[in-house]
Amino acid sequence: MSALHFRFERPAFTRFVGAPLRRNVVLRVLMGLLGVAVLAVLVFFSVFVGAAMIATGLVARLLKQRGRAPRPDRGRVVDAEYRVVD
Repeated sequence: MSALHFRFERPAFTRFVGAPLRRNVVLRVLMGLLGVAVLAVLVFFSVFVGAAMIATGLVARLLKQRGRAPRPDRGRVVDAEYRVVD
């Protein structure tokens, strides 16, 4: 098959579908800018939603520890006997 077999300007295609629409350059640029703007808004709000979730978790943790006395430090020393293995 040749590359011309799948062209949309062929009479067999236009007979069933009609003439293909020509793309307006200005409309394509405007739709591209609209897509970028929607993407920017979604990213902007997702950053703030993520920050709000982190802040809520930190505040909840601080409020949970508010009435308690601090835990005594039990020391983090491990006392053991060690052997050197050759």
